[in-house]
Amino acid sequence: MANFTSTYDGVSDHAAYTCDLNAPKITGPFFILIFILSIICNSLLLCVLFIYENLKNITNIFILNLACSDLIFTITLPFWAVDHLHHWVFGDFFCKFLTAAFFVGLYSSVILLTAMTVDRFITVVLHNWPISHARMKRCAIGACIAAWVISISASLGDAMKVKVESWDGKNYCYNDSEDKLGRYLQVSLLFFLPFAIIILCYSAILMKVLQGLNRKKSRTVAVLLCIVAVFFICWGPYHIMLLITSFYEPKGCKAKEQFNIAYRICEMLAYSHCCMNPLLYMLSQKLRKHLLNLLRCENVGRKNRERSSSLNTSVTQNVAFSVQSSAD
Repeated sequence: MANFTSTYDGVSDHAAYTCDLNAPKITGPFFILIFILSIICNSLLLCVLFIYENLKNITNIFILNLACSDLIFTITLPFWAVDHLHHWVFGDFFCKFLTAAFFVGLYSSVILLTAMTVDRFITVVLHNWPISHARMKRCAIGACIAAWVISISASLGDAMKVKVESWDGKNYCYNDSEDKLGRYLQVSLLFFLPFAIIILCYSAILMKVLQGLNRKKSRTVAVLLCIVAVFFICWGPYHIMLLITSFYEPKGCKAKEQFNIAYRICEMLAYSHCCMNPLLYMLSQKLRKHLLNLLRCENVGRKNRERSSSLNTSVTQNVAFSVQSSAD
């Protein structure tokens, strides 16, 4: 059987290790590829946000936090890759720490996407609602803080359930908890409940769009809808597999092998999500333009020249004022 990392596995007991349930050989290299793509894409996105975009914009606040969430998730991938290619060699502390990081990235993404969807719902559907932009911004910042607090708190529970044990001379980082009800409730509350909220919000948003929305807003809504859709396409099958493991355990090696293959396919699809968001943001013409400017270092140099010119002008004005004051 493949080494159990931070993910839940319904067939991780000792008996399962007597069957040939090793992870596909492509899994480890695939994780390394996703790690490289995610680091590059999310780092470029952060550079674009900090250099060209207005971080006081509510949507950009959410995008910034989502990029950080993806990067936190991404840093765990090389460790899981080594685990799949070999076995767990990083000790008990890193088993718990990386499990926590894994779930912080996962939970924060779900909560941030839900908050972003609610923000779009208020902006598009409840646009006549008497709420100021400043208050909306405070609510967005509060939602981001809440997302991190909730995800960190929930991930600590997951981290405490994993441990390193040795079988046949190899170490495995795995979840030995038998609390299937707790697993079911956590998956429901932190995945399917946000999914239901997002479906309801976007149903109302799409109805409003069909009634006639200006082109700029409809484009923004389309990009965010793609982001949410890709998230649930990537993570949905994985969470369905988690629910299945809560009440079903395959009998016999053949059934366990087939179940393990399905699980690993869903796992690879889910893990690939961390590099998807930056690619989806490139649907925005403005962000594509910013990225090209960043790669050519055009506006960066221009901004530095403008900043230098402004500083020189200010110094010149101060000197002139001082000379004039002395003459008087």
